[in-house]
Amino acid sequence: MTDIEYLKKYLDPSRLEEGMKQLEQGLPVQYIVGDVNFYGYPIKVNRSVLIPRFETEELVDRTIRYVKQYLGESIRIADLGTGSGCIAITLKKELPSADIVAVDISKEALDVARQNARLNQVAITFLEGDMLKPLTGKFDLIISNPPYISKEEKIMDIVYYNEPHQALFAPHQGLYYYEQILTHVKNYLNQHFILAFEIGYQQGESLRQLAKALFPYADIQVEQDLHGKDRFLFIIKHD
Repeated sequence: MTDIEYLKKYLDPSRLEEGMKQLEQGLPVQYIVGDVNFYGYPIKVNRSVLIPRFETEELVDRTIRYVKQYLGESIRIADLGTGSGCIAITLKKELPSADIVAVDISKEALDVARQNARLNQVAITFLEGDMLKPLTGKFDLIISNPPYISKEEKIMDIVYYNEPHQALFAPHQGLYYYEQILTHVKNYLNQHFILAFEIGYQQGESLRQLAKALFPYADIQVEQDLHGKDRFLFIIKHD
């Protein structure tokens, strides 16, 4: 479906002329319409949050399968860098007995996430802060799609000029937030746990080595997306 077809299908007809102008000016069609479908659930978006992508749906789908295989569903989950809340909300819909905490450093993003939680009628605890710092207690699953683009990497103009840089770019070749989380996360984990991350396609081997060094007794898996690119890191301790 082209962007114009998408507008005509999902935008209120009274806003179509305005929406076409915004499209010509380079605004992403998802921001013009104001919401997207994520894993079958409606998620509102604006320029305070990233537009959810198919890869993140894959992350959620794989994570749900691992949770059911290794942990059971009555678990405690933290979603770090929640943005629109799409990950946390989908996990709560699919694992309704889970207790979920979602963290973001952006007040504006949290406003969107809370709105989406109300829209999808789920109870999630939202905390403002930097990744692990606002958390208390221990968790069975910690999941994150953190900023992972290197500041030197060239990205599409429509992304660069519209989506929040705070949610896109990270220092140290894009590895900064993985290093921060993995280095400090052990104090927040139960004995059996899953760590689940979306990663950049060039980061798989670096993160595999870091994970092996920090979690030598866990199962560590770098998995590919539908295009065959490294896209997910799972660290699983189940026995």
